[in-house]
Amino acid sequence: MPDIISNTSCLIALDNIGMLFILKKLYGKIHIAEEVYNEFGKSVEDWVTVRQVKDKNYLKILNNIVDLGESGTIALSMEFQDSLMILDDLKARKLAENLDLKFTGLFGVILKAKDKGIITSVRDVINKLKAANFRISEKMEKEVIRLAKE
Repeated sequence: MPDIISNTSCLIALDNIGMLFILKKLYGKIHIAEEVYNEFGKSVEDWVTVRQVKDKNYLKILNNIVDLGESGTIALSMEFQDSLMILDDLKARKLAENLDLKFTGLFGVILKAKDKGIITSVRDVINKLKAANFRISEKMEKEVIRLAKE
């Protein structure tokens, strides 16, 4: 199984609806860059490892292209042999794709959680996210619900 490296948006979204446990149940443990930890702004549980990016120059270069949290996530991912990032920002995803890095997003995590029986309804999670002011386009919502076969 690849090492899981999360960006900030997934952590904040799941924390806002009290469902951060999804990440623990799906992956056991995850890694976050120190930059993500600072953006998250809260202490994390012991199944979340906060890591400092080793190559600060690479981090600076990436930060010229994407925000600091995304930069830290991508730079940290490069330090692992086999990693999967949880990344939602479109610009960061395009950059990750150009670097041949593997990634999923919040909705990929939610779909996998349903597939593994961790949650029973993707629609319910989306409704909770929307109630917590998470923005999702109608098109994306319909596609995720279709993929969940709900």
